[in-house]
Amino acid sequence: MPAASAAGRSGQEGAEAMEAKRGAAEEAVKFIREGMTVGLGTGSTAYWAIHAIGARVAEGLRIQAVATSEATERLARECGIPLLDKLTELDVTIDGADEVDGRLNAIKGGGGALLREKLVAAASRELILIVDDSKCVHRLGAFPLPVEIVPFGAELTMRQIGRLGCRPVLREKEGRPFVTDNGNFIADCAFGRIEQPEELQHGLKRITGVVDHGLFISMASKLIIGHGSGAVSIREREVNDTTKGRET
Repeated sequence: MPAASAAGRSGQEGAEAMEAKRGAAEEAVKFIREGMTVGLGTGSTAYWAIHAIGARVAEGLRIQAVATSEATERLARECGIPLLDKLTELDVTIDGADEVDGRLNAIKGGGGALLREKLVAAASRELILIVDDSKCVHRLGAFPLPVEIVPFGAELTMRQIGRLGCRPVLREKEGRPFVTDNGNFIADCAFGRIEQPEELQHGLKRITGVVDHGLFISMASKLIIGHGSGAVSIREREVNDTTKGRET
């Protein structure tokens, strides 16, 4: 394939993914109502949700929000979204994901904000995940699992994580360890297929030095999937952990 043709195809696929993310985000924002407290996620899909929320605020919607990262806080302020200065109980959080399985379990943390994302999600009555369809998987694990760890003793902590069956790699930025908004490091852990995510999350939490991990198990109530065709699918978690879906 000629170079120009390949570049055009790549650009087209990128545009389709962007539109899929924006479609999912705009659908999710429809669930926000007057007077709600809202958690704002972090990442390339949450970006579109924040812009859509800002547009509704400009039209007169009255809400208050909590940001999951310093980057999200800056964007929310640019979009005119009123922010709370501390975490409280929230009505709904809208956030992206790196992978989501059929039970709405997810891997998050690719953007480095997993701890605050999990704190905000846990404080929410409802967590809505928004993704493009490339993030939907049969089983979690193709995307390396981010694990937030304390810098002191990081090498020892990573060796202990490795005994759970993965190859942890310390995340870097510009040749130095990536530092989260909370002052911690992140180990990206390649487990491959994660057969028992519930068991793995308990194993990780038992390791001294692990602050938290990017497994979001039984936390999401809705998954909104944007497709390159422009369609949007919505999947919901039932009380008994089964899911149902519809397309718009």
